[in-house]
Amino acid sequence: MIASRISCAAIVLLAIGAARADEVEDFYRGRTLNLVVGHEVGTGFDVYTRQLARHYGRFIPRKPSIAVQNMQGASGMTAANWLYNIAPKDGTVIATFTHSVVFEPLIGDAAARFDPLKFSWIGNMDESTQTCVISPAAGVAKFDDLFTREALFGGSGAGTAGPLSQTPNAIRNLTGAKIKLIQGYRGSFDIKLAIERGEVYGLCGLPTSTARTEWRDMLDSGRIRFFLQLGRKKHPDLADVTHIYDYAKSDEDRFVYDLIFGTQGLGRPYMAPPGVPAARVAALRKALLDTMADPTFLAEAKAAQIDVTPLGGAEVHKLLADVFATPAAAVERAKKAVRAQ
Repeated sequence: MIASRISCAAIVLLAIGAARADEVEDFYRGRTLNLVVGHEVGTGFDVYTRQLARHYGRFIPRKPSIAVQNMQGASGMTAANWLYNIAPKDGTVIATFTHSVVFEPLIGDAAARFDPLKFSWIGNMDESTQTCVISPAAGVAKFDDLFTREALFGGSGAGTAGPLSQTPNAIRNLTGAKIKLIQGYRGSFDIKLAIERGEVYGLCGLPTSTARTEWRDMLDSGRIRFFLQLGRKKHPDLADVTHIYDYAKSDEDRFVYDLIFGTQGLGRPYMAPPGVPAARVAALRKALLDTMADPTFLAEAKAAQIDVTPLGGAEVHKLLADVFATPAAAVERAKKAVRAQ
């Protein structure tokens, strides 16, 4: 009798699993999955997403078509608000935007009209390490020189949630470095052009993967160099580059640094709106990790010199939950640090 009940239960579970698989296959048959990039064409997020788009559909049931759309505005905040409040909650849209946008609700930004923990997290493509880069024209040999000599850095629009402004603000406010921030650039590509024209000398918040692709010509020619690394862990390829955590002097400092700089581990995240059916979320998560392990995709990523160090959706959600448990005092310090003062 017990064996019979177990067999019946197993049959029911198999039937449920098959029904869910059929539902996902039926849903994606003949459909298009839209990948929305919250930044301009040519940025690292755009490059990564277009690389993903060439392969992602092969690993989703019924192989839907993939379309990439750019929705720039407020350093990714426009796309985040749209995804949470307007985008269809059926599994036909996922989006990506800079990690700093995700944490805006934590630091009290009223423009962030979303709850990050309620997004349907699909995963990420790369645990990014961000850096500061600088031109020799700045006349600064090492980071400590900024304590006595001012340098102009480019940033995104004033008041935006992007790392290109928040990161240099935080570095200046937490360490005392004499960074003068010139804001109003649309993204890293525009700041690159500004450095080439001599309008500014540096940029903070640039992922190593972006530096080695879109900025490779300037790196190879010596027109810029890595100046400061910002990840929680030192990057193995940047052993001689100063680490921001060298300036954290207490446990509370480290909490603040983890919140501002350590969250870069979220890297290149992908998420769907809240409320997407669980079976479709599971299929999209699996397809992302399957794509990241695909030999053809990896060969193309290597040729394009983009880093691939993925995390699954559940792991990304846990990372977020841990950050949102940061002590209140550290959150208050971080709020002040990322703003212009």
